[in-house]
Amino acid sequence: MARVIGVDSSTQSCKVVVRDAATGALLASGRASHPAGTEVDPAHWWTALQDALAQAGGLDGVDAVSVGGQQHGMVVLDEQGRVIRPALLWNDTRSAQAASDLVAEVGAAEIVARTGSLPVASFTATKLRWLRDAEPDNAARVAAVCLPHDWLTWRLRGYGPAGESALGPVLDELVTDRSDASGTSYFSPATGTYDRDLLVRALGNDAVLPRVLGPSDSVPGPGFLVGPGAGDNAAAALGLDARPGDVVVSLGTSGTVFAATGAPTADPSGIVAGFADATGGFLPLVCTLNAARVLDAVAGLLGVDHDELGRLALSAEPGAGGAVLVPYFEGERTPNLPDATATLSGLTLGSTTRANLARAAIEGMLCGLADGLSAAQELGVVAQRILLTGGAAANPAVQAIAAQVFDVPVEVPSPGEYVADGAARQAAWVLTGQRPSWPVDLVSSPAPDPRPEIRERYAAAASAYA
Repeated sequence: MARVIGVDSSTQSCKVVVRDAATGALLASGRASHPAGTEVDPAHWWTALQDALAQAGGLDGVDAVSVGGQQHGMVVLDEQGRVIRPALLWNDTRSAQAASDLVAEVGAAEIVARTGSLPVASFTATKLRWLRDAEPDNAARVAAVCLPHDWLTWRLRGYGPAGESALGPVLDELVTDRSDASGTSYFSPATGTYDRDLLVRALGNDAVLPRVLGPSDSVPGPGFLVGPGAGDNAAAALGLDARPGDVVVSLGTSGTVFAATGAPTADPSGIVAGFADATGGFLPLVCTLNAARVLDAVAGLLGVDHDELGRLALSAEPGAGGAVLVPYFEGERTPNLPDATATLSGLTLGSTTRANLARAAIEGMLCGLADGLSAAQELGVVAQRILLTGGAAANPAVQAIAAQVFDVPVEVPSPGEYVADGAARQAAWVLTGQRPSWPVDLVSSPAPDPRPEIRERYAAAASAYA
């Protein structure tokens, strides 16, 4: 029996799954935490990966491995393969001004035409510009730039700083895939090539960039094949076996809406990022910074857990009695308002109830994502069903309200580690030469119950805020 490993190195933790390459059956798993913060020494990711692999039985007898990881994070290396400074993560917004500067210099339409996306503070190029401006000495030392999954793949293969790795600091052995490269703002998903001019404009000098592998390409590891890996959302789409017509709505630390498509998109407004996927296609994506933690905040305010928050929300009428939460608690990426704060409006003495506050939290979280789906549809993305995933998707109230907020049928897959599963599917793909057709189980298909008035009230409140 061939065994493959998929890794999800996310913001919060590292998850590992071991699966049967033929059937997809889960054989073992492991998990280790990452430190909190918006900048992290990548050494913590390496330690967590080793711990999670050990829990899952290690690498002996494994035939192929692929690593999925959080997109955008800036990992900069010197000539000796050493990490120059802690990696800036996707949710570090200190590069917001750098993003504005790059757009002003190149032009919104031009940069979208060249990269498929309008850069915001999340994207790697903006973090490199911040490094150039805020830490010029560190910027001058940069010999290579990579992303979290690229760096972990490199270390897993045996490369790294001299004295810390078997094969040493061979920067030319850094590899990546189209999906993660497409989130840098110096790569074109349409052509599959790096835009060196944009890299130099951001960093101030050229640098080694990871070689981009195809969806089923591999490189050698110590006794096993290593796949190209993927950005977290592209890996999740592969883990869910998403096909054209499928739209994934993921409710995690961030909220994401992404669709499997056969054609690239380009949105000069910046709402829809025109990423590549992990299968050779494309993954237009909308990301909000505020998702499941909106529910955490309101549940904490009401002194309840998530189950009780859901029960309260379902006891309120759709529309929450007119209460509308625009949940920009941590700034926002879509719309691009990094300094925004949350607002709660529409309250009366009669409508200020615990139930309405609970329902307004869920409606507000979902309405921001529904607006993102509408933006993608305006670019030609076809939506035939929504796959609702993430920890918050297990809440019955979230499922029921999603069926009211979205105008596309909603299905809820079984809870799972879909980023790690997608990486495992990719590992099986590089091993066998065929994209796996492992089944994905569904736990719920809430009956459609469209309530357009919810979206209308939210749109008015969000517009008033902006």
